[in-house]
Amino acid sequence: MTKHGKPAAAALSALTATSFCILFSTQASAGGIMIYEAGQEGMGLANAGSAALASDPSVLMSNPAGMAKLKGTQISANAQVILGDLRFSRDDNNQFDGNEGGNALQWLPGASFFVSQQIDDKSAIGFGMYGNFGLALNYDDDWAGRYFSQETAIIGVSFQPTLAHQFTDDLSIGIGPRIVYGYYRTEMAINNNLLGLRDSPDGQLEFEDTDVGVGVNLGLLYNLNDSTQIGLAYTSKVKLEFEDSPDVSKVSKVSNPIINAALNRLDVNSLELDVNIPQTATLSIAHQLDPQWKLLGSLGWQDWSEFGEIGVDVDASAGGVDRTVDRKYKDTWHASVGTQYQATRQLRWSLGLGYDSSAVDDKDRTVDNPMAETWRLATGVNYQVEEGLDLHLAYTLVWLGDMDVEQTKSRSGETLSGTYKNAALHIIGGGATWRF
Repeated sequence: MTKHGKPAAAALSALTATSFCILFSTQASAGGIMIYEAGQEGMGLANAGSAALASDPSVLMSNPAGMAKLKGTQISANAQVILGDLRFSRDDNNQFDGNEGGNALQWLPGASFFVSQQIDDKSAIGFGMYGNFGLALNYDDDWAGRYFSQETAIIGVSFQPTLAHQFTDDLSIGIGPRIVYGYYRTEMAINNNLLGLRDSPDGQLEFEDTDVGVGVNLGLLYNLNDSTQIGLAYTSKVKLEFEDSPDVSKVSKVSNPIINAALNRLDVNSLELDVNIPQTATLSIAHQLDPQWKLLGSLGWQDWSEFGEIGVDVDASAGGVDRTVDRKYKDTWHASVGTQYQATRQLRWSLGLGYDSSAVDDKDRTVDNPMAETWRLATGVNYQVEEGLDLHLAYTLVWLGDMDVEQTKSRSGETLSGTYKNAALHIIGGGATWRF
């Protein structure tokens, strides 16, 4: 895919003459939020009760202990699509030329697979393959923010064998080693105009790699009484190390000598970017109010502060290279409430409302990862087609609202300024669960 940007304005030429900054930063979950939705029935609850609700094998993703409650052999296969509406609009403070980038996230597919097998009355084993971390942004080639980011993608797929055991009539504990296959890619335009004396097309820099990281999911499930369960789940940090030589020759070569000097000082043959998928903790409750209504709730914490210490900063004028850029991420908190209504013997309806705090303050928001506090509104249905076969379908609205961005090149002071107006994600998922 060829990317040729328009010549920058005189101010941008001055920027190139004085300094050049390359920021490799991961974009995750469209705003520092975890993707709770993996196509499973529970995605219709906005994560409410996720660590306390054990209705199908997908529970091993949110709380491995819940698998001890599943009888016989159960298989769940799911798929979902994320439809985004992330459109940047410049304001009067913007100092870069170019268009507004279009819809940076049009759609992203996903799938998950879970299986559980009861060993005896107390124990069960299982396996899950799912993606609950990562999204991708792709702006127009010639947009105003092309010198910050044109394309960024990070995808994590987890493979999790799981063991659960019921130690007492009320207490179950589960553990699932988690193997994550990660993919990371970023592209950005590079201004080739030196001191405003040339009218050259943009160059382009690309970084791409894959890696495998390992973590663990732990959980316990406790019955307070016959109608109320409490679940506590923890997922450890997973470290991914992406290592590659930034490629500047695939499209339009970087011909600015100041930039090339900075790249040479970077020692690109050993460039390594570390990404930490955050550790999380979730406390959930499920209460059977009566034969038809079940009430659900969750509180959660996510350690995004450690995720932000990533990036590469190349400053040609200062003659220095900083391999770590503090993106000023901070820990986030989650709260959700929901309900399930058993309308008939075959039909169950779910509804949930959730909130996640932002992983960055407004002043630290960037176009490669536009983040804000988010609200979730979710609903779904589960229908028992026959004994041993359930079908489910769910929809989640993830609302980010208006997100102002004022991102400045560190040396020149040139600013990209604007707003993502009414930003939102629409997640549609569904699947089937077989019980034998």
